[in-house]
Amino acid sequence: MGGSVTRAVRNFNLENRAEREISKMKPSLAPRHPSTKNLLREEMSRHPEVKGEITRKDDKLLSLLKNVYVDSRDPVSSTQAKDDGAHQKPKEFRLPKGHHFDVVNITNIPKGKISIVEALTLLNNHKLYPDIWTAEKIAQEYHLELKDVNSLLTYFVTFEVKIFPPEDKKAIQPK
Repeated sequence: MGGSVTRAVRNFNLENRAEREISKMKPSLAPRHPSTKNLLREEMSRHPEVKGEITRKDDKLLSLLKNVYVDSRDPVSSTQAKDDGAHQKPKEFRLPKGHHFDVVNITNIPKGKISIVEALTLLNNHKLYPDIWTAEKIAQEYHLELKDVNSLLTYFVTFEVKIFPPEDKKAIQPK
């Protein structure tokens, strides 16, 4: 209903409005560069018919323009296509692991995902105790896929801070 009303308002008196826009005075041209002014004057003096051809209204082209009718339909967007299909099943959630509830107010985490704190914890556990915290145990504990855990353990590492003692005893001691 709304589309037909919008289309009727948009197409109301369309030909007269187009004719009015076409017959309006055109805006003045941008100023020419001083070096081209003389060249343009010379060309216009050699061919005066060009100026008349530029300003002349062509009735044949105008009649062809009146016969043009554009009808377009918007393609169905991907969000509408998803909404029309079956609804998604509700996601399963789990509680965060460990005693870090006060760090971020996370009440539940979708299964198959982990928080940053959990990611750092499991990476550190795997680094410290690789025989206990295997990829299979991590996948089971945090409800993750095994291939994701293997990628996580392969490509991500936690920072390790090492403080080396000074080589000589003449180093400045902190106060």
